[in-house]
Amino acid sequence: MSESNTKPSLLPKPGKQNILVTSALPYANNVPHLGNIIGSVLSADVFARYSRARGFPTLYVCGTDEYGTATETQALAEGVDPATLCTKYNAIHRDIYAWFKIDFDIFGRTPTPQHTEIVQQIFTKLWENGFIEERETEQAYCPAHNSFLADRYVEGECSLCHAAGARGDQCDACGNLLDPLEPTVDAKAESGEDRKATGWLVNPHCKLDGATPERRTTKHLYLKLDALQPEVKSWLDNAGDIKDWSSNAIAITQSWLNDGLKPRSITRDLKWGVPVPTGLPGLSGGDYDGKVFYVWFDACIGYPSITKCYTDKDDTTGKNWEQWWKNPDNVSLYQFMGKDNVPFHSIIFPASKLGTREKWTKVHKLSTTEYLNYEGGKFSKSKSVGVFGNSAKDTGVPVDVWRYYLLSRRPETSDSEFSWREFVDANNNDLLKNLGNFCNRVVKFAHAKLNAVVPDYTKYQDSDGWIKQFTEEINGLLRTYISHLDATKLRAGLSTVLSISAVGNKLLQDNKLSNQLLTEDPERCNAVIGVALNHLHLLANILFPYLPETADSILSQLGVQGSGNERFSIPDTWTPNTIPPGQALGEPKLLFSLIPSEKADEWREAFGGEELRKQKAIELEKAAAKKAAKEKEKERKRLKKLGLAAGGDSAKAPTEQLQNLNITDAAAAKPPQAPEK
Repeated sequence: MSESNTKPSLLPKPGKQNILVTSALPYANNVPHLGNIIGSVLSADVFARYSRARGFPTLYVCGTDEYGTATETQALAEGVDPATLCTKYNAIHRDIYAWFKIDFDIFGRTPTPQHTEIVQQIFTKLWENGFIEERETEQAYCPAHNSFLADRYVEGECSLCHAAGARGDQCDACGNLLDPLEPTVDAKAESGEDRKATGWLVNPHCKLDGATPERRTTKHLYLKLDALQPEVKSWLDNAGDIKDWSSNAIAITQSWLNDGLKPRSITRDLKWGVPVPTGLPGLSGGDYDGKVFYVWFDACIGYPSITKCYTDKDDTTGKNWEQWWKNPDNVSLYQFMGKDNVPFHSIIFPASKLGTREKWTKVHKLSTTEYLNYEGGKFSKSKSVGVFGNSAKDTGVPVDVWRYYLLSRRPETSDSEFSWREFVDANNNDLLKNLGNFCNRVVKFAHAKLNAVVPDYTKYQDSDGWIKQFTEEINGLLRTYISHLDATKLRAGLSTVLSISAVGNKLLQDNKLSNQLLTEDPERCNAVIGVALNHLHLLANILFPYLPETADSILSQLGVQGSGNERFSIPDTWTPNTIPPGQALGEPKLLFSLIPSEKADEWREAFGGEELRKQKAIELEKAAAKKAAKEKEKERKRLKKLGLAAGGDSAKAPTEQLQNLNITDAAAAKPPQAPEK
């Protein structure tokens, strides 16, 4: 991970396949769990490493998203200012990703002069081109400190479940969306917001000083997505790339378009954010004093602003960043994220670019994931349930085992589950017995029997054609691997790597590699070892995107000189002659170690076992209550139908039963909680 000024910045190269990779900017108010890591940064890292190893100029950009209400409220909870809070969490994220070997070209931040400049430039173009409108809305206002309040700054009693301490955007007790004040009209629907509150706060008060908020009128700015919808749809239809996006990204994007895009608020009453620019013709500056841009308008603009910090360093007038972000003919943009971020990357950010009337690089491929759950429950930092990024290393398990397990369970088409039992099995079976066994057997044999050098395998004539057949089989699998990675089907690509390794193990078994083979047919033995060592070289290269430390260890054992990522190259076609005869081999080392099976139970307990059992019990109770409610409602309808069918006096008995039927249950009394974010 780099943000260094010491080496020249990478810029797109004419005539090359230039790849720009982004992962969703993690929010700088918490610690990422394993689901966050596989959903964006780790997946993007695999693709960036793959693209580099294919020889494509590749830039991988990420950083912390630091503005917004959530940051202000977390800073308030921790008793610090937002800038201090974000500096703390930016460092936490950096340390976690460094341990996971995430190889960013830059991991930056959004609170920079470069970010403010580009956000305000984009807004100015949208304003000048008629894609911004002003609206008056009713909002909670604190008379004590004379300020409009963001929804989260209003607290009170939930009107639905009557829990105290509910926020003005959501009740954590019942999970329902709320408004801070009892609505007089469906203001959210009119505003074009995608959230629809089902309740409001009773006895609301300001989170900062306890004052009772007043209902006052204020102005906000809206992005006219409805006016941009034809252009967004035309871009998606004509670009031809959307068919290659992840299925959930396609479905979510089409759903937004089918429902019709609506104007969306892009300003908030906060101090921590990019301020609305002043001095624009027709825009009353006084109305927007103290207002900043909504985090989901400016967050995606963090990609180009962080890129500018990389390409132009401290030169705020520099334009090198535009070679990546305003160069659609020569740059392909790949973006990785969880499914909840899709609309902002497929609709709102592209619409903002289109509205500027400038030639922006727009997304070529959205690679999105579903959710990673934990042992039948949910990750929860507050209850210490699940593995978070800063605790994975506490297990003592090497990082590549973590990378392998997460990538092999990447939730590409449906939710997937983290299981400690499967985690241990993945290490002991997939890695140790397959890949580890192949490498160890080949290198140890060459050390023990062939003087630790690559034997002269060129003398073997291959009269029965096994080398030719083996090479063809490996190249077929290599083509499959490349196809999967090009399509960002990372799980399938990793599975193909294991298949290629398994073919290597079969090579040793079919040829009965042993002292006897060396004694009775030394040329064939040399050929088997020579092919196997070259096969290991290929494995190191195709493993590099997934397990970089393991790949580096294999190259070292093969005696490949040098260090760094430049040693890795993924070919279109493989030939078993890359490692030449006579090359000295490095020392054999185990790639993986056995994890005792009982560690699964130990880790499950250590990472939230008791709380997880409580969580599961609550979910089972809710499911049972929901089922009971459905059965009672079904019986209610049946009795009602009987009563209507019978008519007259004969309907009295079913009617009396219907009146006596009690359909109140735990699910109705206490709606389910929303999962923690």
